[in-house]
Amino acid sequence: MAKNQKHLLLISQVYLPDPAAVGQYMADVAEEMAGNGWKVTVLTSQRGYDDPSQLFLRSETLGGVNVRRLPFSSFGKKTIVHRLIGQALFCIQASLRGLFCGKLDSILVTTSPPIGGMVGWLISLLRRTPFHFWVMDLNPDQAIAQGIVKETGLPANVFNFLNRRLLKRATSIIALDDFMAENLHRKLPGLEDKMHILPPWPMEDALELIPRHENPFITEHDLAGKFVLMYSGNHSPVHPLRTFLDAAKLLAHDQRIVFLFIGGGKGKPEVDEFIDTHQSTNIISLPYQPLERIKYSLSAADIHLVSMGESMIGCVHPCKFYSSLSLAKPLLYLGPKKSHIGMIIDESNAGWRIDHGDLHSLVSTIQEAVNNPDLQEIGDCGREKILSELSREILCSRFCRIISTSLPA
Repeated sequence: MAKNQKHLLLISQVYLPDPAAVGQYMADVAEEMAGNGWKVTVLTSQRGYDDPSQLFLRSETLGGVNVRRLPFSSFGKKTIVHRLIGQALFCIQASLRGLFCGKLDSILVTTSPPIGGMVGWLISLLRRTPFHFWVMDLNPDQAIAQGIVKETGLPANVFNFLNRRLLKRATSIIALDDFMAENLHRKLPGLEDKMHILPPWPMEDALELIPRHENPFITEHDLAGKFVLMYSGNHSPVHPLRTFLDAAKLLAHDQRIVFLFIGGGKGKPEVDEFIDTHQSTNIISLPYQPLERIKYSLSAADIHLVSMGESMIGCVHPCKFYSSLSLAKPLLYLGPKKSHIGMIIDESNAGWRIDHGDLHSLVSTIQEAVNNPDLQEIGDCGREKILSELSREILCSRFCRIISTSLPA
């Protein structure tokens, strides 16, 4: 390390080659900062976040970034207990590593794990180092909305107390949308000077529009001649899928239409059980695709499906749809109009928005889309939105400037 070289420590339970989105975004920032002349060290888990049977190298250099993976830091999502134990062990190890990692100029943490922000707070407090908090989702708000914890209960009160401490300590706070920023302001007023609203960007390195006749994914899954509606990403209760599934049942008679659900998470069994219960032949369920194959799977869709629970606005932010827009794929969004993705669809005319439970509107919209000769024009509107405002070049560069310009004199 050169004498005057700045050192950035990134702390995230997820990092490449794990396919979870948080790790991919952290890698983009890490590599951009390394390209700007910083020494960058990442502390992450040695095992897969969704699939703990995946075992990664303990130490390696990726894209100019020093990646250090910690053992016993992920036990999967089988139960809440498994998740909490993995998160706690990760945070303990990351705290100790961060406190004794030599010269340190800046720290970046995300909400993966949810208590990961406290690691950054602790290291920043003891080492007097700038600390940047990237809020990917908001807890305990998300857990309260799902009914996991009570709003007035002890766990929620403790979590909110800790949130206020780390928000006060943070040098900068990066929220993904206006609704999330509003929730953070409610937790601790007076954050205006250090609050930055910066949406995620498309995973451009993994994206490439593959023509259908050249796409092996189409052949492998017998999708030739089909109209494919694809949900790709985390199957979570915060992204309800039931209305999509009910629409698939009503459209089973139309052999042109296929619903494809790719990914994992707590909501995945609902999809698989629905297929088994109704003997659905027009619904396909697949696991997460390896990063190198995502360009084939995403390109296979005619329309990309997105879902947000109404109570989740300002708590979570679906990021996969940016990649869909980048590939000029129209969006079919289930969720409230007053939301970040609802605003983007209104501004760009890149798709359709439908309320959860409005099965009639959803089915009729799909039927119209199948026969719409101007479908590609709708997708092109979304791509133009990405190129003009939301590309990785624009947003990741802006993100890294936040870190670089927040150093003490």
